[in-house]
Amino acid sequence: MNSPSINWAGVFPAVVTQMHQDQSLDLASTAKHWEALIESGVTGLIVCGSLGENQTLLPEEKRAVVKHAVEVSAGRVPVVSGVAEMSTQAAVSYMRDCEKLGAAGFMVMPPMVYKTDARETAHWFRTLAKATPLTWMLYNNPVGYHTDVTPEMFVELADIENLKAIKESSANTRRITELRNLTGNRYQIFTGVDDLFLESAILGIDGWVCGSGIAFPKENQKLWDLAQAGRWDECRELYRWSQPLMKLDTHVHFVQYIKLLCQETGLGKEWVREPRLTITGAEREQVLKIIRDALAKRPA
Repeated sequence: MNSPSINWAGVFPAVVTQMHQDQSLDLASTAKHWEALIESGVTGLIVCGSLGENQTLLPEEKRAVVKHAVEVSAGRVPVVSGVAEMSTQAAVSYMRDCEKLGAAGFMVMPPMVYKTDARETAHWFRTLAKATPLTWMLYNNPVGYHTDVTPEMFVELADIENLKAIKESSANTRRITELRNLTGNRYQIFTGVDDLFLESAILGIDGWVCGSGIAFPKENQKLWDLAQAGRWDECRELYRWSQPLMKLDTHVHFVQYIKLLCQETGLGKEWVREPRLTITGAEREQVLKIIRDALAKRPA
């Protein structure tokens, strides 16, 4: 079953991959989470991203997650897969397999581990673009992956027809205006930093790849809807409530934090795939306090 074509706008949650305590995939629990997100009104689902622990999944596991997501979505929303590989050959193979499985498009990261220079970065994205006719989003996260696709580089990449969107996660909101000034409306611009959502929305974005909001999907969707309607006072109030939770998305342990948040809201379990370990001790107590303090004030 094929996913619907992608309207690259709106809320595209990057979903965690649920695990059993023994680190095996828990596709049933993952599917329940997908259902809650679809019900909240999201525009698409992104599986096997950074938050989805892509790099620790076996090749066959990634494909199993994509296949199941397409089946569960059943055409209601498009399924997008993250692409996070160390070699061009592996990335091309994965994209072609996902296309056969019914994925609607991709969120493509730079090469993992090796830090490419500007020429190599452009070659990577151009080569992967040729591997599939499906549309895709370029995930720019120099903070996490140490490869920066600058606004000037996006000018050079503008001739890639199936490159439709940018997930801008440099944490520099100036980039949104710089991209608009240099490329106009060539790309659909998404923010990928949760606790810069409101600042980014004011500057004019087309979409949001949310992380922490997957644990409180209805409030998260309302934030987007309020911003789109220009109801800034209401949006600001809801944003202030969610901000401590959103900040959990910006720590090196963001996967552990958000899985723990999902557990506290009844949308999953905290189990992660090694080398990650669930957080313990003072760190765990601190994060639980942030979560529980916020949830005690959760809007009606």
